Order: sequence, then C-alpha cells, then structure tokens
Amino acid sequence: MFERISNGFSLAGSTWRVLTRDKHLIMFPLVSGFLFLLVVLSFCIPLATLVDWNQFNNQLKANNNKPPVWVYAALFGFYFCTYFVIVFCNCALVSCALLRFNGETPRLSDGFKMALARLPQIFAWALVSATVGVLLKVVESAHEKVGEIVASLLGTAWSVMTFFVVPVLVVEKVGPVAAVGRSLSLLRKSWGEALVGNMGLNFIMFLLFIPVILLFVVGILLLVKGMMIPGIALLVVAGIMFLMHMATSSALHTILLAALYQYAQDGRVPEGFDSGTMSGAFGRS
Repeated sequence: MFERISNGFSLAGSTWRVLTRDKHLIMFPLVSGFLFLLVVLSFCIPLATLVDWNQFNNQLKANNNKPPVWVYAALFGFYFCTYFVIVFCNCALVSCALLRFNGETPRLSDGFKMALARLPQIFAWALVSATVGVLLKVVESAHEKVGEIVASLLGTAWSVMTFFVVPVLVVEKVGPVAAVGRSLSLLRKSWGEALVGNMGLNFIMFLLFIPVILLFVVGILLLVKGMMIPGIALLVVAGIMFLMHMATSSALHTILLAALYQYAQDGRVPEGFDSGTMSGAFGRS
C-alpha cells in the first residue's frame, strides 16, 4: 500500500515536470475554459431574454416540479456543446503529451491538428455523453432524494468507465462503444495508479491553492475595513491565480492520463517518467 502511494506521488511529480518543460500545454485548458464560457453565454442569454420565468415556475409547481420537454432538449444541446469543446481540447492536449513522451517537441498546432483529425469520434462521443447526462437528469428528477442518490451513483460509475476514453479516441480512432470497452480494459490494469496518481496531484494542487485562498480572504478583509483599492486589487489577483490554478490542474490530470494510457497500452515508459516507478506501479518486470 505504501509503495503504491509512493508511486502515486512519483507519478504526480513526473507529470509536473512534463508541464514545466512544456509550459505552453497549459493553453489547451485555457482555450477550453474560454470556449466553455462562450457556450454558457450562448445558452444563458437567450434563456434569460426569451423565457417567461414566472410562467415557467408556475408550470413547474403545477407539474410536481417536473420540467417541460423543451428543458431537456435545451439541456441536451448545452451538454453536447460543452462536452464537444472540452473533449476537443483534451484530445489536443493528450496528443501533445504523447508526442513529448516519445521524444518529440510538441507544438500547439500539432495538438489542434490531431484533434481536428478526430472530429467524427469527438462528435460521436459528445452525443453519447450528452445523452447520458440528460438521462441522469431524468433519473434525478424522477424522485427527489432517491433519484439524486441513484443519479450520483450512476454518474460516478460512468466517469470511472470512461476514464481512458479521450486517449483511446486520439490513438485508436474508434467509436464510442468500442472506446468505453477499451477504457474499461485499460482501467483494470491501472485503476490503482490512476487513483493514487490523481490523489498525489490533488494534494499538490491543494497546497498551491492555499495562497489563492489567503489572498482572497485578505482582499475581503481589506474591503470590509474600507480599503477599497488594495482590496479589489487583491481580489483581482486572486481571481487570476484561481483561473491559472484551474488550468494547471486540468493540464496535469490530462498529462497523467496520457502517461497512464501509454504505459498500460503497450508498456512504453513515457519520457520524463521513471521506468522503475512505472513498472513497479503496474506490476511489470
């Protein structure tokens, strides 16, 4: 157990070194976040201006809090657009990570070209993910408390089953059903390392998040004391640091995912990772 934990932190450290070597890879999560914001605005603005929310609330009360069909249609569209932009950018990042692991110097254009070459697979996966997301919402709304528990359990199971789907889409260029099956097969080899590796990354990111919290708290205290300019300045800095923290965390987890995939798939040790740690983690000689 202690060896697995040690391997997990070693994997996290290797992932961090890869990102510090190719700092431009953080652009993929930033682009993903920007596109996600555009998706949110493209749905929120029409809903805020075109829907009579007083009438909508009355309909909910009259229908035992069950939303009308058009809500699920809008939710499906939102989920599809969201999954599409996130998976597209993650595919681009995984492509660049795999290039680095094999001794090449990745460029942002390399990642986006690979993602564009996988548009049919990304499109199909976004459709499947959006469908699953809506079905989970239907289950959740069917019964308030029981539905929430069941939807949460099913959502967790789906997240686990699809852990390796993005690198599978990038490398193996298969459809959604085959990608889920392949993800499960790879997960059986590396579930422990995926767990402890992500735990190691989460611990590192938690430590890095402490200064952000402190800046935010100090900024609030300054505002309370009437020191508006320094308080606002600190909050702005804290906000920027929060966004960078989120982007860094996303990039690190995606790079670790690519490393675990490569080694589980064909036993090749990614460049920047220790061969002893990888072979020990996966039980290979």
